[in-house]
Amino acid sequence: MDSRIAKARIFAMLDVDGDGVISRHEYLTRPERAAAASGRGADDPLLPLAREAHERVYASMDANGDGAVTFEEYAAWAGADSFEEVCRPALGSLFDIADTDGDGALNRAEFSRLRAALGNPADNAEAAFDALDADGDGRIDRDAYLASIRAYVTEGASPMAEALHGAPGR
Repeated sequence: MDSRIAKARIFAMLDVDGDGVISRHEYLTRPERAAAASGRGADDPLLPLAREAHERVYASMDANGDGAVTFEEYAAWAGADSFEEVCRPALGSLFDIADTDGDGALNRAEFSRLRAALGNPADNAEAAFDALDADGDGRIDRDAYLASIRAYVTEGASPMAEALHGAPGR
């Protein structure tokens, strides 16, 4: 699969209402959706950090500053540099919110709740977890999780994404 297809899938997930743009509201509510799915309250100390990281991502994505990221803006922006500079901290903050026991890894339930809260197909979360849990210990660490997302954005393929979306090209 090429990275353009991966970017289109990610864009569709971020465009929650399906209107063809990622609005500021759609993107900036990701931390709250992850917190709610993880049973964290609005006063959780991880939320301000996540909100700040997401603000930086959105400002970086919205090239013309109009509050509506088009696919063209997103596709031009998404890549290795933007991932390392702003996405890694934002996605890491969501991982931390989902890691309800604070052990630095997501178990199957934590992973499934996070992926569903972020708009991934819930019915494929189990397979995606298994694809990332290479050693079969029932845990996915932060580095493996973020590396899988980075590979999908930059290369168009990752074990997690293939399990979530099916075979490449589907």
